[in-house]
Amino acid sequence: MANGQFPEALIQQLSQKFRDHHFGDVMVVGGGVSGIQASLDLASSGFKVYLVDKAPSIGGHMAQLDKTFPTNECSM
Repeated sequence: MANGQFPEALIQQLSQKFRDHHFGDVMVVGGGVSGIQASLDLASSGFKVYLVDKAPSIGGHMAQLDKTFPTNECSM
């Protein structure tokens, strides 16, 4: 490992080895935008995902906004 980076060959070898082997379920803590996206990505990869948040609904701070920058689109 040079400069803290993995060699490309090692990354390819590990990804091939673990591509079809999932070792359990995944819990994502935090139902904000990043938590939701991580949950969707993991679920599409074949994992069973539990998304948990301390609030009664998901969305994080985005759920509190009306419009988003720079397009002024609805945040929900």
